[in-house]
Amino acid sequence: MLNFEEELKKFKPSLEIEDAEDIIYNRDLDDMSDVIVGLLKDAKSEADNSKRSR
Repeated sequence: MLNFEEELKKFKPSLEIEDAEDIIYNRDLDDMSDVIVGLLKDAKSEADNSKRSR
């Protein structure tokens, strides 16, 4: 039978996983609200440009 306490003592995290965590957490990712705000700004500027060209 497995002794979980002993197995946990032997555990060593993968360095690749830790590197990936650092890369993921240090990135400034847009969330959905940022994307929607950007789309609305683009739509507004297009609408303003089409009004000016008339």
